[in-house]
Amino acid sequence: MPTAPEAVRPIDLAEIREARVRIAGIVVRTPLVRLELGPDAPDIRLKLENLQPINAYKLRGAANAVAMLSASDRARGVWTISAGNAGQGVAYAARKAGVPCTVVAIETAPAAKIERMKALGAKLIPVSYEAAWKALDERAFPGAEGTFVHPFDDHNFITGHATMGLEILEDAPDLVAVIAAIGGGGLITGVGSALKALKREILVWGAEPETAAPAALSFAKGSPQVFKEWQASFVDGAGGQSLFPRMWQRMQPVVDGCIVVTLEETKRAMRLMAEKARVIAEGAGALPLAAALTGKAGRGPIVAIVSGGNIDLKKFCELIGSAT
Repeated sequence: MPTAPEAVRPIDLAEIREARVRIAGIVVRTPLVRLELGPDAPDIRLKLENLQPINAYKLRGAANAVAMLSASDRARGVWTISAGNAGQGVAYAARKAGVPCTVVAIETAPAAKIERMKALGAKLIPVSYEAAWKALDERAFPGAEGTFVHPFDDHNFITGHATMGLEILEDAPDLVAVIAAIGGGGLITGVGSALKALKREILVWGAEPETAAPAALSFAKGSPQVFKEWQASFVDGAGGQSLFPRMWQRMQPVVDGCIVVTLEETKRAMRLMAEKARVIAEGAGALPLAAALTGKAGRGPIVAIVSGGNIDLKKFCELIGSAT
């Protein structure tokens, strides 16, 4: 049966601080490191969420959402929909809580993400990207039983992500702008909610690939849009076929706009992080740096959120090797 969504409401700063305490035993307080690019380059700092136990930021939201489930909901088990990182996050948090987990997994997800979800004990139901996107909207899928944990349109999930914003501002009080990749919109909504509550003048930018940029189109049009030219790419953790109206409602008050980058710019950002900082980032994790390097977010200080590093190493080497 479909799960009825709760009403959209702002994320309160007190909720974010409570979530930080709640998930402290599971989530790593990740470092913020400056990317040394020379005196003429923008001042860019990398928030290394690829260093979480699942190598992606999704653990923050999953840990908070699972921790806040009632005893009866936990007893039913949990399920989610994912291209890999949310699935790993929910599976990891569920295993810690002793709760069974099922993931409706997009079949084109990288093998590394599929194997990690399996290793965490999740039952996988492979589906097409289109079927998964439809299930996200309907909040139901045949064979998926238990309590549904939405991978982005969930208040408690987003509140978990917002804890990252507290860390960013503590480590970079001179911050001018932050850039986060947009997939479903949960990451940028959470981080933006924390930053705008503490320092309203900070600019919060999204980043999307040219092949999947519904948020940028939505900001240009002033309403949630479908991206009709959507194409699959190695940037599997960001960019969607559309921006859900509920997520548009969440994002509007805390996000200032969205920067679109090319796939080539994304590959170059992946390579630059590997060369300069020895950081392995998946495509979605490199989008914010690629966006910062366009100059559209200013001279900085800019924090680029490296949202994840779950990529097959062979594929990673191929991509950075082909970057021009």
